[in-house]
Amino acid sequence: MAVFGAYSKYYNLLYRDKDYEGEVKYLQSLLSRFAGGETGSLMELGCGTGNHAFLFGRDGVAVYGVDQSADMIAEAKDRQARVGEHLKAQPEFHEGDVRNYRANRSFDAVCSLFHVVSYQNSNEDLLAEFQTARAHLEPGGLFIFDVWYGPAVLSDPPVVRVKRLADESTEVTRLAEPELHAERNIVDVNYEVIVKDRASGAVEAVKETHHMRYLFTPELEFFLKQAGFSEILHSEEWMTGDAPSTETWGVVFVARV
Repeated sequence: MAVFGAYSKYYNLLYRDKDYEGEVKYLQSLLSRFAGGETGSLMELGCGTGNHAFLFGRDGVAVYGVDQSADMIAEAKDRQARVGEHLKAQPEFHEGDVRNYRANRSFDAVCSLFHVVSYQNSNEDLLAEFQTARAHLEPGGLFIFDVWYGPAVLSDPPVVRVKRLADESTEVTRLAEPELHAERNIVDVNYEVIVKDRASGAVEAVKETHHMRYLFTPELEFFLKQAGFSEILHSEEWMTGDAPSTETWGVVFVARV
């Protein structure tokens, strides 16, 4: 099963407690700090169901979202039909692989969030996503992305986690069982999502394995330069602004063409 295949059906419920509003404000602060001008257009590689895109659109930033999941793109377009009239800038949503997608246009900035970069397990895939970002930026353009940060993953290895959420119609329990493969810089996260329909009592189980690559600054510098970026301008812990350390699993990087 493809990553986020059947899983995408329950994605919005599983992450409804995620602070998308705060994340968009945080991204806007990074763009304001490093772009040197107003950001009017943004390409999002791995846009999911459009949670970031709609908030950016509300503030007048035109987002071009790309995701390989047809189900997530369909959900994003369905939501757009319901809320689009309230947006200052309408997002675009397109199904595609971040490793080879080309829009034949450029944007003020490109972002790839929620560890999409860490889903690129091979060197070839990592370079390909970076090349996609580069292909859609003019000189001086910014690429903002977050990763699983290698020093922290090795210092504080992943553990089994259980998450439970519910709405008026559905109960969801997600079990995440990680396997660390230190020789390959990969963590296999084995997900089992158990979904119960509250009205009928029917239960469905979805199993998927997500292969997550943890990354280190020197290798990111190397692959970004191979893709045509000039430098990493900045890195920090996601949302906090703290310096990356052995305690910061999620680190955001800002690279410039």
